[in-house]
Amino acid sequence: MDSIYQFNAPLYNSENFSLSQLQGKTILIVNTASKCNFSVQLSALERLYQQYKNSGFTVLAFPCNQFGQNEPLDNLAIKDFYQAQFGVSFEIFGKVMVNGPETHPLFNYLKSHTRGISQNRAVKWNFTKFLINSQGQLVARYAPRTKPETLKQVIESNLHQAGKLSAAKNEKKPSASIPLFTSLKA
Repeated sequence: MDSIYQFNAPLYNSENFSLSQLQGKTILIVNTASKCNFSVQLSALERLYQQYKNSGFTVLAFPCNQFGQNEPLDNLAIKDFYQAQFGVSFEIFGKVMVNGPETHPLFNYLKSHTRGISQNRAVKWNFTKFLINSQGQLVARYAPRTKPETLKQVIESNLHQAGKLSAAKNEKKPSASIPLFTSLKA
């Protein structure tokens, strides 16, 4: 069965990152751009990451300069900007192409497994989001206008299916040894 685990991508520092390292995690892949009007979503993506990272969730940012030249920065400057302006701590990759003949193979895979606006496979703008389940399969694609916080329910559902969220929540609860019922018999 094919999955995103077959792909590698360079991080912002050019270090090769194998997506197979993320096996078992629920993942939100987002093409990003620092100068895009949707860049405020980076803060919301960070909040999602912080809320669910201990339950097996992560966010992957793939900067792209294909839409309105909204990502003019170089890879190191992108990382610094995302961290300074939005507090991003999830993985930031090097710039990629998401459309055209030089499209990164991961985005070819994602586009071939779903359709976007107007049933078109092309990524239409920055901050298109792809939700991946714990088996590395594409679950859903979301438009740039979709606010990250509206994805909580579907993220939680995927974490529950993977058995991650309930396990993480149980770890946080102290074990109770108080009986629910007491016997009145002596």
